[in-house]
Amino acid sequence: MSVDPQQLLRELFATAIDAAHPQQVLEAHLPADRSGRVIVIGAGKAAAAMAQVVERCWQGEVSGLVVTRYGHGAPCEKIEVVEAAHPVPDAAGLAVAKRVLELVSDLSENDRVIFLLSGGGSALLALPAEGITLADKQSINKALLKSGATIGEMNCVRKHLSAIKGGRLGKTCWPATVYTYAISDVPGDLATVIASGPTVADPSTSAEALAILKRYAIEVPASVRTWLQSPESETVKPGDPSLARCHFQLIARPQQSLEAAAVKCRQAGFSPLILGDLEGESREVAKVHAGIARQIVLHGQPLAAPCVILSGGETTVTVRGNGRGGRNAEFLLSLTDSLKGLPGVYALAGDTDGIDGSEDNAGAIMTPDSYARAAAMGLSASDELDNNNGYGYFEALDALIVTEPTRTNVNDFRAILILESTKHDA
Repeated sequence: MSVDPQQLLRELFATAIDAAHPQQVLEAHLPADRSGRVIVIGAGKAAAAMAQVVERCWQGEVSGLVVTRYGHGAPCEKIEVVEAAHPVPDAAGLAVAKRVLELVSDLSENDRVIFLLSGGGSALLALPAEGITLADKQSINKALLKSGATIGEMNCVRKHLSAIKGGRLGKTCWPATVYTYAISDVPGDLATVIASGPTVADPSTSAEALAILKRYAIEVPASVRTWLQSPESETVKPGDPSLARCHFQLIARPQQSLEAAAVKCRQAGFSPLILGDLEGESREVAKVHAGIARQIVLHGQPLAAPCVILSGGETTVTVRGNGRGGRNAEFLLSLTDSLKGLPGVYALAGDTDGIDGSEDNAGAIMTPDSYARAAAMGLSASDELDNNNGYGYFEALDALIVTEPTRTNVNDFRAILILESTKHDA
């Protein structure tokens, strides 16, 4: 078989991104009646690209406001696009959140609202609840990001500290009809978790938010604790009539991207093994992937090479060191340390939004000689892992993947390519 493993991995990544891009997935889900006035609001890394699609497809009057991450904007003529900070919210996100609420505060039952939602929306649409400051939310967000908390746990806390999440935006829109179109970036694709569910009912409680803060030993100001102990901090619950006219439609999810990549694998002559949406510590998830790869190389189980292991989801990183790197670099560094140059095994890990954490790369590529090449430079994979320095490790190998913002987001994409070969000791 004649194939360039690194090129194929890059093509699989591009295929996964394309399968979830708003230009491919949004138009078919928009209301059949596209005449008349519509107000468009949105938040997330795909929000600007989604707004472009609505502008192109809507025949009636269009106006509105969406917020996306710095660098993820796209030119729109009728819908204003504002950029703000992610993953830690800033003043720009606070200001635009206030404007979004004002835009939908005095609507009638004849009004229609389209809400464009994608990953990142939780931090980008940041409006603290009464008595809580932006600085409070920023510090808690930073602590959660470093703690190893899951995205569901982080969003539970965020919802109960917000004036806009956990169904509150949908309640503000009442009695207008609201159509939410969402691109999922979370394992399980739960509407309540995607960007903290601004227009859907939320079953989680303030008590659970307090328990999460306690579980990860996150100190909070007295004002935050007082708020979370108040009944006012509760989100909009299932059955609330104010959400009766809110409709939610999932238009893209990680599974679609994995399946598109699997088709590409088969076309190239490789059998795909989809592990699905995964959570957990990046370094530990990598060890499981390494074990599967080793079993394939040594025993042809659970499938024979040539093959590709595919997975997605959102792993976490508990920050212990001072190095650089996001979830995907951490995963790949742990995989490199576990496999130690196992012949015939190549891997790519990248974030489908084009940004791994807060760095300028989407991810990186590992080859069978990565471990030895780095060692020759004096770089120990295990030492760099202890320092959370995946970015530095793969930068030294000139193996970072830089895509620029993709304007979509179905979170992490991982592909481990295993060439057909004789069995090796591991």
